[in-house]
Amino acid sequence: MLSNKTKYGLNALVHLSKKYNSGPVLITDIAQEEGIPKKFLEAILLDLKRNGILESKKGNGGGYQLARHPAEIKLGYVVRILDGPLAPVSCVSQTAYKRCKECKDEHHCGIRLIMKDVREAISNILDKTSLADMVSKVKAIKSDITANFQI
Repeated sequence: MLSNKTKYGLNALVHLSKKYNSGPVLITDIAQEEGIPKKFLEAILLDLKRNGILESKKGNGGGYQLARHPAEIKLGYVVRILDGPLAPVSCVSQTAYKRCKECKDEHHCGIRLIMKDVREAISNILDKTSLADMVSKVKAIKSDITANFQI
């Protein structure tokens, strides 16, 4: 399950994706428009900056902006930065493997076998989906809704 930190982070990144190439955006504006607590957002954006997703500018006209084009930023990378490994159990994690202490036979464990499939499915979607893809999907749904109401 995604944490609030990751949901807020993704919402902030979508907000910045929509304003890509328009210059830095103030944290206050993102927090207000997306309904994210400002202090929490500051910590989230700092994590994303440390990991090369964002860049910031101080002073007049300052704020945060994407460090790369939205099509180059994959959701899997963002989720891993903010929430850690995608694996639902540690024994199937590719980045934080840890054997389950209660497991007697890891290679024949039904839980592990299914959770590995779950991790792969999550990874396949998130690692192939960019911020630009997410923005496009939302725009498509909004245009469908608008078209249906214009009949």
